[in-house]
Amino acid sequence: MDANEITALRQLMEYEANRTSPPQGFPSLPDTPAGRYTDQRFFQLEKQYIWRKSWLFAAHADELPQTGSFRLWENAGQPVLLVRTEQGGVNAFYNTCSHRGAPIVTEVSGHRPRLTCRYHGWSYNYEGELLAVRDPQDFVDLDFKCRSLQSVRCEAFGNLIFVNFDPDAPTLLDWLGPIAHEWAEFQFDQCRLAARHIFDLNCNWKIAMEANTEVYHVRSIHPKTVAPILDDRRNVNTLYRNGHGRMIAPVPASALQMSSARASDAAEIETVGEIARTCTQSYGMFPNWVSPLSARALPPLLFWPNGINKCRLETFTFAPDWGNGPKPDMWTENDGERLVQVLREDTEFGEWIQKSVESYGFRGVPLSYQEARIYHWNQFADQMIGFDNIPEDLRVAQVIGEEWLHPNDPRRVLAGM
Repeated sequence: MDANEITALRQLMEYEANRTSPPQGFPSLPDTPAGRYTDQRFFQLEKQYIWRKSWLFAAHADELPQTGSFRLWENAGQPVLLVRTEQGGVNAFYNTCSHRGAPIVTEVSGHRPRLTCRYHGWSYNYEGELLAVRDPQDFVDLDFKCRSLQSVRCEAFGNLIFVNFDPDAPTLLDWLGPIAHEWAEFQFDQCRLAARHIFDLNCNWKIAMEANTEVYHVRSIHPKTVAPILDDRRNVNTLYRNGHGRMIAPVPASALQMSSARASDAAEIETVGEIARTCTQSYGMFPNWVSPLSARALPPLLFWPNGINKCRLETFTFAPDWGNGPKPDMWTENDGERLVQVLREDTEFGEWIQKSVESYGFRGVPLSYQEARIYHWNQFADQMIGFDNIPEDLRVAQVIGEEWLHPNDPRRVLAGM
């Protein structure tokens, strides 16, 4: 982030602190329909379009350390086999043998000299090509070239591996847009995997995720954990194309000093700039990634549906090499025994929210300007699903226009820039 952008962000923080209403021209946000959290019709539309057409984070390169290393990934409801190739890349395939549809692997991870289906022994190389079948004399005109494993789009951003089930989807870099440039200072190609854990939650996945995309709730739910270390009135939200969003909120000087003292021995990413060192700089990447990024850790949270009223929270910590010191883990205590307090505050209350939204009294969500990232997410979700595919009572109005999407920002004029 260059000096001009840093200066602009500081000015926007002061603008946010001093405003007495939403920015002039910012649209009034119509209620988000209640059914987007409770209606099976919308849940099926998410499954059919959002999870099928978005780039989804699947693995870190450390989980596929050598040629032939594999990992089974099923978080999006499809069985995906990731494998490290002889050229050093990663391929993704449906974990489905081209003979009788049996799984190629049943272990979560491991290593294979070949990808061999244990049902009838058909084997494939790391490019998914069929190499051999048992009793080939019993097959007539079996064309090996037509019997490869079915591939899944797979691309990497640094050490992060993403998949996409849509063969016509944009590239991962196009999907990220300007965020890819903003992430350069965090050196995702150098980060190591320090921690990965999964927790089951009793609420809709969006309820769990949305708690991490706005600061409106901070003083109520996190009075002793987050509120003292985040200046919510100076929070600056930025909306990007493809449903992504960013929040930047300064850390009070006293809290910043305490944090620096506690982590003085931790390894750092030297290229991280001033904003990430003095503020909470957090990104929401459509559809389900939320992560604060700092000089010491890159810890994404991933939210996966597990039914309309249940979800799985997957916590990660990526970090610069910690050497002989303890592995950092931003989100759990005792190596995954339980979530840290701030996440317990969100997730435990999320389960109470689920009970409330299932009541007869829940009719819709009137979002504030501070919660605009949530509305922006929903607008793009409808664009991805297709307006005509969504029942009228479940749609959101497309009221946030292009003029509010990065790099456009009318607040800069309002702030006197």
